Amino acid sequence: MASEYLKWKYRDVKPDEPIQYTAQEKRKNWWAYHKWHVVIAVVLLLIAGDILYDALGIGQVKPDFQIAYVGDAALPDDVVDALSAALAGLGQDSNGDGRTAVKINQYVSGRGVSDAAGYAAATTVTLMGDLEQADSYFFLLEDPDAFQREYGVLRRLDGSLPEEGDKDYAGCYLAWDDCPALRELELGEYTMQVLGQQITGQCQELLSGLYVARRDFWTEKTVPNTEDCDGLWAAMTEGAMP
Repeated sequence: MASEYLKWKYRDVKPDEPIQYTAQEKRKNWWAYHKWHVVIAVVLLLIAGDILYDALGIGQVKPDFQIAYVGDAALPDDVVDALSAALAGLGQDSNGDGRTAVKINQYVSGRGVSDAAGYAAATTVTLMGDLEQADSYFFLLEDPDAFQREYGVLRRLDGSLPEEGDKDYAGCYLAWDDCPALRELELGEYTMQVLGQQITGQCQELLSGLYVARRDFWTEKTVPNTEDCDGLWAAMTEGAMP
């Protein structure tokens, strides 16, 4: 209870009249105090939506087959698109979604670019993730000997698994040009920008220096459609001369 002295001291002081805000002013005040909460909430929702989108594959075409390209420089988009479509024509719909899709995962060392060591390290991590998750069954390699020496995941051409310490790397891959089915694919031309200039070439010429291989598995974790993958491998390498 206020003392008589305080009542007397503030006898002439009138209480402040409550401020009456318009609806627009109320909205502005609310936004001023809560805008960052709203921004953070929106960002979190977008992140959660993106994770859910990837997890459920909403609107995405799930690949029936995946190929890991490993080389110094990335393949041009035109080459990737043409090759994916052409190889899809050799395979079949394995996941029952009504279409055959081939996905090419590119793992590029970045040799010759700035911070090549960091670039290569990041590529190695993502490639190891691919191998661990058994995403790619097929390989398109620039240096197959170095790849097999480093990772040792390639199956021999006769279908067997190399013995530990087996140095016959050449028995695990085929040159692109030694595979008639691949050499005869109609892939058309590609264009790419190099140092500000547009370069045009034939997709087949770009791929002719590469090698194809397939992987094997030491554990129960494999691709879900091994038989279909083997069927595509047979189609890709039909008539090939190792």
